[in-house]
Amino acid sequence: MSHAGTGSLGGFVAALIADDGSDTWPARVPGRLDSVLKTMPLPARAGIRAAARTIDAYAVARTGRGLARLSGEERDAVLAGLGARPRLAPLLDVLKVPVLLAAGTERMLENGGLRSPLLPRKDPPLDCTPSARWPARSTADAVVIGSGAGGAMAARTLARAGLDVVVLEEGHHHSTESFGRRAPLDRFAELYRDGGATVAIGRQPLLLPVGRAVGGTTVVNSGTCYRTPDHVLTRWTREFGWALAERLGPCLDEAERTLRVATQPLDVLGNNGRLALAGAERLGWQAAPLRRNAPGCQGSCQCVVGCPSGAKQSVQLSVLPEACAAGAHIVTGAEVRRILVDRDRPGGPRAAGVRIRGEDGGVFEILTPLVVVAAGALQSPPLLRRSGLGGHPRLGRNLSVHPATSVAGRFAEPVTAWEGVLQSVGVEEHHHAGVLIEATATPPGMGSFVLPGLGSELRRELDAADRLATLGAMIADRPSGRVIGRDRTLLRYDLDHRDAGRLIHAVRAMGELLLAAGADEVLTGIPVAPRVRTLAELDEVLARVGPGQLHLSAYHPTGTVAAGADPERFPADGAGRLRGVHGVLIADASVLPGCPEVNPQLSIMAAALAVSQARLER
Repeated sequence: MSHAGTGSLGGFVAALIADDGSDTWPARVPGRLDSVLKTMPLPARAGIRAAARTIDAYAVARTGRGLARLSGEERDAVLAGLGARPRLAPLLDVLKVPVLLAAGTERMLENGGLRSPLLPRKDPPLDCTPSARWPARSTADAVVIGSGAGGAMAARTLARAGLDVVVLEEGHHHSTESFGRRAPLDRFAELYRDGGATVAIGRQPLLLPVGRAVGGTTVVNSGTCYRTPDHVLTRWTREFGWALAERLGPCLDEAERTLRVATQPLDVLGNNGRLALAGAERLGWQAAPLRRNAPGCQGSCQCVVGCPSGAKQSVQLSVLPEACAAGAHIVTGAEVRRILVDRDRPGGPRAAGVRIRGEDGGVFEILTPLVVVAAGALQSPPLLRRSGLGGHPRLGRNLSVHPATSVAGRFAEPVTAWEGVLQSVGVEEHHHAGVLIEATATPPGMGSFVLPGLGSELRRELDAADRLATLGAMIADRPSGRVIGRDRTLLRYDLDHRDAGRLIHAVRAMGELLLAAGADEVLTGIPVAPRVRTLAELDEVLARVGPGQLHLSAYHPTGTVAAGADPERFPADGAGRLRGVHGVLIADASVLPGCPEVNPQLSIMAAALAVSQARLER
């Protein structure tokens, strides 16, 4: 009998991971899960707890007892009955994600934790002030809203030109030292907005995690640095009149220099990346170690929860220190409620400042003639609406993301994918078809949603997770979403029919690559056929499923305040200036007019640099 608690959540956890009391770590999973749920938005938290109660009630109806009071065999029978119901199987897969996050963390800690970095680097100084200590009324030459890739680059550019710059960040500053002291899942909850549970609602919900910290999503991305492809820039120029494209070459060069981008050395790739290279070589596919902003990377595989060695040059370690050295100030815990506008000025409305709500509930204002909006593609549209600047019909529309899916290959020998670079190898053989494959591992437990089964079957998969190599693929989408809302961000995204086909193509390509690398079987992430052993079996499965049966997530939102020549189509003009008001610039992922088709950090930084330089030239 399990040692788990008697509550419905504890009983469900015990059933899902087959806690028979033989190990100590499973008994701690319900407590860890409870901590994870507390960081999530209320609807997600309530939904998970309600689902656990419903499943427990099903067990009572079937056996007369709740899950916590059943034997292991009885729990497996209950879960098998639920899994056999077509409408309930997807619900169980959703519930597995937070449970496996918690289980992976506790199992990792039981086994001694992750390898600590040898010599964490000392962070360069930042001028950070908590919002509670900022004066109620102040002035600045420019205010930058957001400290991520775009905001940091804009702040550095303006500060170096001699402007008095204040950067406003809703999240907190986290040091490299603090990353090394805490378990990955503990950091995950703090570094992501809504505890990582941001979801786009549509025909198939998409999890869309984004960062919230000094440094924005650059703190929690993979460190992969692709230049904007030339064919993308050509399309943006021809189709959208995106004047910023003319400046982007030198700006991309500067972003690469700042981040110290270089090809990842082979000696730190880890087995996950090496297997991807081996499979690609056998197939004759184009593949290579990725270019990353992580000189001296120690292969801790924790990029997505803050690099514990300080190797990854997130903007809080690279760009923002230079901005502060030039005189910029960063205010943390600062939620910008609205941009203040003087509507009586000759020549039309003009930015006059910002109103901010601090963590303590206090409200303060900074008066400024220049506001740089860099809150991110998901937060910038609601901010503009709250400010009375959301009148353009395309504001919040044109949301592009990279829909993504993952598969795993089981190998005869241990892979231990979490020892090495988190995102190590790029496979570009199918990039012409809109599919970019990247060898991507995660800290233990954080990628285990691909594991099939429930109860005893799932526990066996967890116990053998060290023999898995994992791949992820993201596709270049047709912008199919929109950001709704004013006070609270709501996302809508319906996968385009063409993009659904690209996802199936991606699964097939990843399966072929893993089998070529020597995998004994491929874990597809498809509930009706979770395992295949040959490419023919995979083709047969994919011929009868759609994207709704894949484990999908999404990354890299862009395009919601897009810049372009046509004032009817684009809320911002070709230089990134918001239409309808003077003194408001768009300098984040929102300004990109379409899908960049690659990891977008360099594109965002280069665009922000171009927007800022154009402003200074005026």
